[in-house]
Amino acid sequence: MKTAFPCLVLLLVPVCAQEIKFPPELEKLASKAVETTNVTLDSDMLKAASKTLQGQGPGVQISGLKGIYVRSFKFAKEGEYSLADVEAIRTQLRGPGWKSIVSTRSKKGSADVAVKRDGDRVVGLVVLAAEPKELTFVNLDGSIELDKLGELGGTLGIPKISTSHSPKSETTKK
Repeated sequence: MKTAFPCLVLLLVPVCAQEIKFPPELEKLASKAVETTNVTLDSDMLKAASKTLQGQGPGVQISGLKGIYVRSFKFAKEGEYSLADVEAIRTQLRGPGWKSIVSTRSKKGSADVAVKRDGDRVVGLVVLAAEPKELTFVNLDGSIELDKLGELGGTLGIPKISTSHSPKSETTKK
């Protein structure tokens, strides 16, 4: 009986250390979609991008990332994907270390944002947006500086988003 306990612990370690995975059902949605976006930037691609961006600012933000993964599906009509497809991802976001920071639900859709923490560090971020005709899943795997995440806008295909809510003031000279 004493040897069974360490074996059980060794079997559970990989389960606790698992990263977010795209469920096979989610990958199969591409055949039903009228438009599919699939972005997979693994650690090698990110290292190359980091070297390219060196000195431009965002290199620091991506240096700790192991991967950026995006799956987005647009459908011609409602009902092309099921709530079970979405729940397969949400279930993973309830795993060890994950914390929901945004969760919205309405008749028009839902959105979830969760972060994975390791002590004080954020080591993962997932965004899941589900609308009647569109399903999008974004997974940033690795160390992330949330306060600097916006600086990635305009690079690596990430759109630049203005975070300023106040209009620029203009000074007129007389």
